[in-house]
Amino acid sequence: MYQVLLYYCYTPLENPEQFRDEHHRLCLALDLRGRIIVAAEGLNGTVSGTRESCATYMAAVKADPRFAALEFKIDDVAAHTFQKLHVRVKPEIVHSSLHHVRPHEKTGQHLSPEEFKALKDRDDVVVVDVRSDYEYNLGRFKNAVTLDIENFRDFPDRVERLKEFKDKKILTYCTGGVKCEKASAYLLEQGFENVYQLHGGIIKYGIEAGGEDFDGQCYVFDNRVAVDVNRVNPTVISRCHYCQQPSARLINCANPHCNAHLPLCESCGETLQGACSEACAQHPDKRVYDGTGTYPKLSNHYNPAQGLASYKA
Repeated sequence: MYQVLLYYCYTPLENPEQFRDEHHRLCLALDLRGRIIVAAEGLNGTVSGTRESCATYMAAVKADPRFAALEFKIDDVAAHTFQKLHVRVKPEIVHSSLHHVRPHEKTGQHLSPEEFKALKDRDDVVVVDVRSDYEYNLGRFKNAVTLDIENFRDFPDRVERLKEFKDKKILTYCTGGVKCEKASAYLLEQGFENVYQLHGGIIKYGIEAGGEDFDGQCYVFDNRVAVDVNRVNPTVISRCHYCQQPSARLINCANPHCNAHLPLCESCGETLQGACSEACAQHPDKRVYDGTGTYPKLSNHYNPAQGLASYKA
């Protein structure tokens, strides 16, 4: 049995490059795969591995006092959900245009899943989805405000749309919580007074509160693409891009020059051979459709040790 771990922690790291190298070695030793971002502002990752490896990894991370507040969201899976291991140093642990924001110093008030559930439908509350459009189009909380975001770095440009709710409690949410830390901190900076965030995000809400009133599926950044969250009153809200029938099946267009990421039902997938339109289906560079609609990069020459400072190709 394998597990997927989703986690983040905003905490100052004095030497991100050194930490990255040490962390990469730890993951190699445990045969973990996934994507981990290290920055001066903290750590953000999603990895998969055996139960035993994940337990060892979690214990090692939590043993570092800088990550005392870090929480892991854990899902059981049948096998690795990543093909490779990438541990990278970047300017931020989630790409935004909010480099000056320091969530470990000030951010929106954390709400447990049960607290969020109790507040979300009140008249003096507005629930705000801070994720990208392809994520909330697949699944979102009932009556949530969405902001037409293609990338989280667009969030500051959309805050003006929330000004009408300044007198209400603002409840932000995202997949695992990492975006809400900066989004809610920025809202406080912009003069919003009652700002909250769903601690642990949609994933934790599904685990601890049954996912009630989360319509559709939750987009995840691994080979699963999407996961069910709602065990209480589930529904499908996304529709096939081509025929508009309800479908939660996400694909990438088989035309690599388009590569649009959108829902396409199995029937239309077969008809268009994985393309999003008839024009893309006729494109001379169209990729071979195998029924999945995913086109992982070949990893024939992948070496999990690559990227280490001491690694010599």
